[in-house]
Amino acid sequence: MNAERFLELFEQISDAPGAIVRLRRFVLDLAVRGKLVMQDSNEISQSIGIEPHAPDAPYQLPSKWRWMKIGDQLSLLNGMAFKPSDWINEGLRIVRIQNLNNPDAPYNLCDPDIARNRSLIDNGSFLISWSGTPGTSFGAFIWDRGPAVLNQHIFRCDFQTDAYTPAFLKLAINGRLDEMIEKAHGGVGLRHITKGKLQAMLIAVPPLAEQHRIVAKVDELMALCDQLENACKNRKLTRAKLTTASLARLTATKITAEDFSTHAAFALEAFPALTTRPDQIKTLRQTILDLAVRGKLSVQDPANGSGVELMATIASSLSHRKFTGVNQSLIDSAVPEGWDLQCLDAITVDGPKNGLSPQKTENPAAPKAITLTATTSGQFDGRHFKRVDVSLEAAEPFWLQPNDLLFQRGNTPGYVGMAAIYDGPEKEFLYPDLIMRVRISSEMDLRFVHLWCISPIARNYLMANATGAQKTMPKINQGVLKGLPIMIPPLAEQHQIVAKVDVLMDLCERLEAALSNADATRIRLLQSLLNDALEPEEKTLEAAE
Repeated sequence: MNAERFLELFEQISDAPGAIVRLRRFVLDLAVRGKLVMQDSNEISQSIGIEPHAPDAPYQLPSKWRWMKIGDQLSLLNGMAFKPSDWINEGLRIVRIQNLNNPDAPYNLCDPDIARNRSLIDNGSFLISWSGTPGTSFGAFIWDRGPAVLNQHIFRCDFQTDAYTPAFLKLAINGRLDEMIEKAHGGVGLRHITKGKLQAMLIAVPPLAEQHRIVAKVDELMALCDQLENACKNRKLTRAKLTTASLARLTATKITAEDFSTHAAFALEAFPALTTRPDQIKTLRQTILDLAVRGKLSVQDPANGSGVELMATIASSLSHRKFTGVNQSLIDSAVPEGWDLQCLDAITVDGPKNGLSPQKTENPAAPKAITLTATTSGQFDGRHFKRVDVSLEAAEPFWLQPNDLLFQRGNTPGYVGMAAIYDGPEKEFLYPDLIMRVRISSEMDLRFVHLWCISPIARNYLMANATGAQKTMPKINQGVLKGLPIMIPPLAEQHQIVAKVDVLMDLCERLEAALSNADATRIRLLQSLLNDALEPEEKTLEAAE
C-alpha cells in the first residue's frame, strides 16, 4: 500500500460521494488480506484451515495465514419467529435487525419463559445478521447491551475452535460482505443468505498475535475515519453557510445599488469554489430568478419608457373586458422605478382555461394528451403523454398552440402551480384537466412572464393559495391564477432581463457539469488508489519495472 500517495491525494478525493464509506471499506479489505500490519516470521500458522493459495480461494493470503469455512468455526443458531401477539409491555428485549444497526431503535418485549435457550444472548455474544437490505443489514456484531433474545434472521454464533479472537472474526466476516450479498437471494430490497451458503464461505485466519495487532490498527484507522468524516462535514457546512449568506445578501429587501454590485461580484467569483452539491446549484438558480424579477439584474432606464405605459397599451387592446385587481400586500419588495404592479389577468388575452379529462386508450391513432410530468420541471417535455379516448370535435378547444403558458392546477405542494411554455407543434397535444392554459398579450415578453411565474415570489403565492381536501394534492383555481401578482417592466427591460437570465443559467449548467465531472474524477481517483493498494505485490513490482 502506497500510504504516502493515498494521503497526499486524500484532499482531492475526500469530497467524492461516499468517500469515507469507501475508505472504511478499504481499511477492512486491507485487514482481511493481510496488508494492514507487518507479518512476523516467528509467529506460528494456525493448525487448521486450508492453504493460503488454495485454488478456490477468493484472493491470495500471506504465507502464514489460512482459509477456513465459517461453518468450521461457528455453530449458527437462528433466532425465534416472534408474532405480535408475543409482545408484552414488560419483559425480555427482542433483538431485531434494526436493533443491531441502531442502538436507539425501540425494542419489542416478550415473556422470558417463551424464549428458547438457543436464542438467548448476553454481553459478548457473537451475532450474524443474514437477512436485510444490502449495505445496511448484513454483517457480524458483538453484542454488548445485556440479556436479550434474538428474533429470526439473526444467528447466534457459538465458537467451535479457538482459532479466532471475536474482534478479528467480526472484521473477517464483515470484510466479506460483498460476497455475502452476492450469494444472497431475494428481490431488489430484502435479501437473504441461506445457512448452507454462509457456512461454506471462506474467511481468512491469521496467527492469533497478528489478529490482535490487526484489530488495534483497524480501531486506530476507524477513529481516523471518524475525524476525517467530521472534518468533511464541517467543511461542507462552512461552505453551505457561506453560500447561503452570499445569496441572502443579494436578495435582501433593503440594499443599495453599490452594495448589490459588490455582493454580486463576490458571489459570482466565489460560488464555483464553494459549490460541492447539486442542491446548491438549485439554490443559485432560484436566487437568479428572484433577483431578475425584482429588477436587480437590469438597469432601469427612463429611455425605455415605463411599465405603466406598457400596461396602458395592453389595457386598450383588452378594453372589452374587466380584469382582476392586484393585491399590493402580496409583494414583499418595492416595485422598481419605471415598473408597474399588476396581476396576471391584466396581461392575459385568453384563459385561464382548464383542460379535458378523457379516458386513457391503447389506440395508437387516438389524440395525445400531455401528463403533469410534461411540465413539472418548468420546461415543456413532450415525451410525457398518453393516448386518450376523445372525438376530434370534442378535442378541438383543447389543442395546444406554441407559446401557450401552462400551469399545473393540481399537484403535490411543492409543484402545484408550476408553469411551462408550450413550444411544441400546433395541434400535436391536448392538455388535461389538471392543467390550466393561459395566453399572454403579445405586447409582453412571454419568456419574462414565465420567469416571473416560476420565480420564488410567484411560487410562494401559488403554493400558499392552493387548497383542497387532499393535502398531498392541493389545487389552485382560475381566480387564484388570475390574481397572481406580477411586476411589469418596460418591454425593452424585459428583453434585457431574459437575456441576462439566459447567461446566468448557462453558468449554472456549466457549474453543474463541472461538479458532476469533478465528482466522477474524484470517484475514479479514489477507486484507482484503492485498487492499487489491493493489487498483489508482484503485480505492483511488474508495473514499476
